[in-house]
Amino acid sequence: MKIAVDVMGTDYGPKELVLGAVNAVKAFGCETVLVGDETIIKKLLQEYHADSDERISIRHAGEVIAMDEHPAIAVKSKKDASIVVAARMLRNKECDALVSSGSTGAAVAAALFCLGRIKGIERPAIATPIPSLTGTTVVLDSGAKVDAKPEHMVQSAIMGSVYAEKMLHITNPKVGLLNIGEEETKGNEQALATYPLLKQAKQINFIGNVEGRDINKGTVDVVVCDGFVGNVVLKFAEGLASAIMKLIKEAILNGGVLAKLGGLLIKPAMKKLKKRLDPAEYGGALLLGVRAPFIICHGSSKAKAITSAIGVAMDFVEKDVVHIIGQKIAEAHERNEEINQ
Repeated sequence: MKIAVDVMGTDYGPKELVLGAVNAVKAFGCETVLVGDETIIKKLLQEYHADSDERISIRHAGEVIAMDEHPAIAVKSKKDASIVVAARMLRNKECDALVSSGSTGAAVAAALFCLGRIKGIERPAIATPIPSLTGTTVVLDSGAKVDAKPEHMVQSAIMGSVYAEKMLHITNPKVGLLNIGEEETKGNEQALATYPLLKQAKQINFIGNVEGRDINKGTVDVVVCDGFVGNVVLKFAEGLASAIMKLIKEAILNGGVLAKLGGLLIKPAMKKLKKRLDPAEYGGALLLGVRAPFIICHGSSKAKAITSAIGVAMDFVEKDVVHIIGQKIAEAHERNEEINQ
């Protein structure tokens, strides 16, 4: 299996991405194509003693799309940008999947322009796993499109269900609509219009409205919302997890001898908790709805997160998630046509 990694345009530069790809090759035995400035990549591979590894290749890209550039305009004008070159490789089947941690907007735009949507999909969605008390909750959309029509959110629910079932091994995953209350009459116009459509969608196990606290309680497996709300939820969850770990550490350090002694006793448990809450353990988020496996990581991703993301990409390919989503969406369209007749 060959995974393309766009190593440009991130907070830490190519260094962490190249190291993550090198570690993934060693851990998973896959092949990787590093897309970006060839001179920089070669130097980094030499630094990591991986320049002679035949499983690692380089595809030069002379341009980079910055975080502050307009995504669609930049993708159209910068034909030699690393994300555009990598997306063309994926379209031409020169690789099996693509991992990127540059501009999310540019990644989504490149995926749409170079790959296109799965037949029947109107808007792709980013599916992000968030740890819960019972395992993992998938939130989507978490940033592919800030606004969404009710029909788009139904498609997100179907795609999220496939993700939860195939990638997380959850049987008949429970789907909830993120809202300000559980009652069917609660919410804004978007939520009120989306609820009945989700209720009649036979491809999903819709349990009704859910609130923000249900994401971490684990009472639901898939949470559907628009990209604006989903991205806010994601960033809040990550910030809260980080803050809690820091507050616990400060309480132990400033709590006197007994607190420090207790800290030593719970250190193994705290390491396990930190690992469970660490976004790097989950790798990247899947861009669902486009015609090839596409994984989007944080711009601040370090090597560990990139290695995990490549592992996720391999699993995504092996489970044939793109094809299964296409089948489910086709079934949904057939049912809608029957209802309309």
